[in-house]
Amino acid sequence: MTTSPDALPVCSRADARQHQPRAVLCLSGGLDSTSLLLHLLASGHAVHAISFDYGQKHRIELERLDNNLAYLRAAGYEIAHQVLDISGLGEVFYSALTNQNWDVPHGFYAQENMKQTVVPNRNAIFASIAYGYALSVATRVQAPVKFALGVHSGDHAIYPDCRPDFYSALMRAFELGNWDSHLVELFLPYLHSDKTRILQQATLSCATLGLDFDTVFRNTWTSYQPDAEGRADGRTGSDVERILAFAELGFVDPIAYREPWEQVVEFARASQRAFESDAT
Repeated sequence: MTTSPDALPVCSRADARQHQPRAVLCLSGGLDSTSLLLHLLASGHAVHAISFDYGQKHRIELERLDNNLAYLRAAGYEIAHQVLDISGLGEVFYSALTNQNWDVPHGFYAQENMKQTVVPNRNAIFASIAYGYALSVATRVQAPVKFALGVHSGDHAIYPDCRPDFYSALMRAFELGNWDSHLVELFLPYLHSDKTRILQQATLSCATLGLDFDTVFRNTWTSYQPDAEGRADGRTGSDVERILAFAELGFVDPIAYREPWEQVVEFARASQRAFESDAT
């Protein structure tokens, strides 16, 4: 079963109440999962986060995530966090995200060439591990746990493992294969949202938590192809989607790009226009 949030209730600190609701979150360090982390904290959850080093070329996302977790701790928000090293997958999986000699394609996310960024069965692997973690937490504390993922509608065109029917089938398999599965609830609040709405909700979460929005999102990473100086490419599909979301809200993205903000916005908008023109 999936649920969606509406309004954000007032948060409580990690030690503010004894029977705090719990959530296990797949936390990549990107915009979507970080926004979901903020939402869970703002709605009073104790968060157990799990991240994966799977041999991705953009491992910088995990480094930026460390910065964000340090910022959250300094603000009084403790998150139980683990990074699992499954980097060997990068050596055997065929994808532009893990192959050092394969450039990530440029352009709008929904274009056919973006299929090169699919990592075979990635979300099934991540979800299986995270679900096992969620079930372990739930059975240890004998209380329900949310199993939270930041997948959203912008992923559906290219990534079959981000679609609603995939998660329905996956959860059915998990329920059949485990005792006490009733203690774990799948939580996909962004499943039918786009990145703009996710970012908009994140501003509310930051306000509720008393956090600086630019600091948080300067420590997120979305680009699949960072340069040697740690700047975002600005032209890959993941970049374009992020840039359009910030621009639509009238925000300037606080991360560093290889080109000035005005230029990356123009490229993103031109890519979107080209895609829409080809689709008609």
